[in-house]
Amino acid sequence: MVKAGSVPELAGLDETTPASVLLNVIERLVTELQAVREELGQARDEINRLKGEQGRPTGLKKKQKRVDQSSERERRESPKTWHKKAKLPEIVVDRVVECTLDPAALPADAKLKDHVDVIVQDLVLRTDNVRLHCERWEAASTGKTYHAPVPAGYEGEFGPGLKALTVTLSYDGNMGQAAIRKLFTSVGVVVSKGYIGSLLTNTDGFAAEAQAVGKAGLACDGYAHLDVTPTKVAGVEHECHVLGNTAFIYYHTDLYRDRQAALRTLQLGAENTFQVNDAAWTFLSLGAPLAARTRRMLETVPAQRLFTKATWRTWLDTQLPGLGPQQRQRLTDAAAVGAYHGQSAVPIVDTLVCDDAPTFKGLTDDLQLCWVHEGRHYKKLTPAITAHQVLLDGYLTDFWAYYRRLRAYQAAPTPADAAVLAADFDTLFSRQTGYADLDDRIALTKAKRQPLLRVLDKPYLPLTNNPAELAARRRVRKRDVSFGARSTAGLHAWDVFHTLVGTASLLGVNVLHYFQDRFSRAGRIPVLADLIQQRADQLAVALPAAA
Repeated sequence: MVKAGSVPELAGLDETTPASVLLNVIERLVTELQAVREELGQARDEINRLKGEQGRPTGLKKKQKRVDQSSERERRESPKTWHKKAKLPEIVVDRVVECTLDPAALPADAKLKDHVDVIVQDLVLRTDNVRLHCERWEAASTGKTYHAPVPAGYEGEFGPGLKALTVTLSYDGNMGQAAIRKLFTSVGVVVSKGYIGSLLTNTDGFAAEAQAVGKAGLACDGYAHLDVTPTKVAGVEHECHVLGNTAFIYYHTDLYRDRQAALRTLQLGAENTFQVNDAAWTFLSLGAPLAARTRRMLETVPAQRLFTKATWRTWLDTQLPGLGPQQRQRLTDAAAVGAYHGQSAVPIVDTLVCDDAPTFKGLTDDLQLCWVHEGRHYKKLTPAITAHQVLLDGYLTDFWAYYRRLRAYQAAPTPADAAVLAADFDTLFSRQTGYADLDDRIALTKAKRQPLLRVLDKPYLPLTNNPAELAARRRVRKRDVSFGARSTAGLHAWDVFHTLVGTASLLGVNVLHYFQDRFSRAGRIPVLADLIQQRADQLAVALPAAA
């Protein structure tokens, strides 16, 4: 039995109550009933487990009416006609085989008319085992023996081709170590599981390039995406932070997904430092006013003083011992934001493109929220009444129509169009539909007006955080195959190689060729950071004009 106090709308209902109010009460009651049923089912499962019995299978969940939160269909501007792409121009012919007929098997008057070329693609996977016949010289004068060096990349009894293919299959092809070894042994390669494991966790030479990718990428585009996805390390839940833009992808796995972890990601894994400067005060101004004593104590800290984690904790303990945990965390976050904006080791992100998680707020000067994430809030509404379903579908149509107008504005921005779009945003997100849950959701979107419309002032900003979400899928697929890294070294390798694979793919660099080049030290493929820098130099002229 539902208590009247649990649903405020039940109070004071009578025969004069409007139908729209009654419909919203029914909607709330249905939602509460679904929640009660779920809680009751969980309680029954727990009771059964305590009795030594089994609960419901965790993998089986009752299907809901509206489970698809994708907005691809609504966002699509027009149906795309599929055309088969010509592949022959892209195929490199490695050899030519002449196909002939025996003239004796043909009629006597048969003459050669012409030739018809047929391109057949094939792949040869075989060993290329090399015996390295190395000279050894001995000098009596020095008593030393001199060995001829092996070719670059052939150290360790395995060549650069095998090393490059191993890393590519694992981090770009998402194959597990056992599957890679099975493939190699099937063609005659004698290799141990231990060697493959050590190869996949050895980041010598690659870690430095991954860091250089991060620094160069942060200086490009004028903004950065940020998203988070879980990653287990030795069975312990961690969080993989994915940072990037059109020029790079950088992965940083941290134990947490809080504001401090996001700042560590923006600083490419560097430990947090703390500084009470202008940026810190700006962060503090976003929340409730500080207590007078707290403000006075913070004002005594020189703006240029840089704290480590230990010294900052000591300062708080001695100068503000009475702070509660929330106030202490707020000051710590503010000082960490201040130190991030005061450092010069990595470029500072001007605008962060992300979802509306509180973790991301206040980290950068500007924020552009993702419209796809905002649309998902509406897709999560599950009205039980047909009239409300119609209202929701109609509003979503208008929502995505407005999104498409923003997309069109980006292609040809003008001040007049920006003003119209800003006014239309206020109109669209002030609408009252009569469906209470939808109206509440509309009001929440209106409250995010500024970060949702930063694109009107900066048309080069993306409207969605999809690039970061797509990059996060690389970690998800790796996680599906390997479950999680088993050591700190393995975790570091995941971050380094995913950074390089993701960035190479963005830049149009063949991943297998990239690793072959690096393991053989051929030097034919430029450093990825240099390729990013070329793009940054081009955008240095384009960005001011776009803004």
